[in-house]
Amino acid sequence: MKSVLKLAAVALLACAAFTGVAGAQDGKKTFYLLSHGGPSDAFWLDWNAGAEKACQQLAVDCKISFSGGDMAAQKEAFNSAIAAKPDGIGTTSAQPGLWNEEVKVAKAAGIPVVFFNTDDTATGRQAYVGADLRQAGVIWAKYLVDNKLVKEGDKVFLPVEVPGASYQQLETEGIASVFDPLKITYDVVDAGTDPAGIIAKMSDYMLANNPPAIIALGDSVAAAVKPVMENAGMAAGSIPVVGWGNSKETAEAVKAGYFNAAAWQFPSAQGFMPVALLNLAASGEPIGYDIQTFSLYDKDSVEPILKLYSK
Repeated sequence: MKSVLKLAAVALLACAAFTGVAGAQDGKKTFYLLSHGGPSDAFWLDWNAGAEKACQQLAVDCKISFSGGDMAAQKEAFNSAIAAKPDGIGTTSAQPGLWNEEVKVAKAAGIPVVFFNTDDTATGRQAYVGADLRQAGVIWAKYLVDNKLVKEGDKVFLPVEVPGASYQQLETEGIASVFDPLKITYDVVDAGTDPAGIIAKMSDYMLANNPPAIIALGDSVAAAVKPVMENAGMAAGSIPVVGWGNSKETAEAVKAGYFNAAAWQFPSAQGFMPVALLNLAASGEPIGYDIQTFSLYDKDSVEPILKLYSK
């Protein structure tokens, strides 16, 4: 597995350095971790486990919340966190520009802010933990091009759960940077967030358009690829597929040959590292660096991912 996971040594050392911090009512640091995701989503379950492990090891108090895609609820949670004057705030950025004012207010109040999973550098946040989503799009598109799986004139199917969200925009920008000069087009299609609805919408698109390739822009649409192809009577490998792979379903699809290559975001580490970074910042250490969590796996390198899901 070619990993570009860069877990900074200073952040890892934080685990040992701050384990002995005192209990909740006697000086314990408090961090707010605000996710746009849903608490039952496979990726966020693993992320949450990593975050809770960091909170325990570093002996800090973490207030973790999930907005389930409700940006208004997440914004309310962010402003409530600022009002509570914690030692740090970690958040996702599901829409560009969503947190410009909040980050400004938090920094003015001396509250460190770290982004995870989805980034917005324009906010002035101190650090980011996660994948470079634009580069993810580049990697997927180049995989299809370099392996001669798409050609000029093709229109690639790009299913996504939330069109217009940051992840879709950034990933599509990366894909466009590779495909546009080669005159390969692409179709971003709203598959929704309901699992059954995703399968139905993707199946309808496949039947009507017979696309030459698929790039799954989110984990839910990626997990639906195998059942969609099975429902259509398509054999494994009959159409090239790349995209996200942060689920057991997609890892199994990779092993079975329905998925050529999938991207892994090290969800547990992506939960752990923002807490470590906030702990460093709250202790007076500078944290002006990002931690990239991204790796592309295929049939030959999927076993470690499957083993994680079998625990």
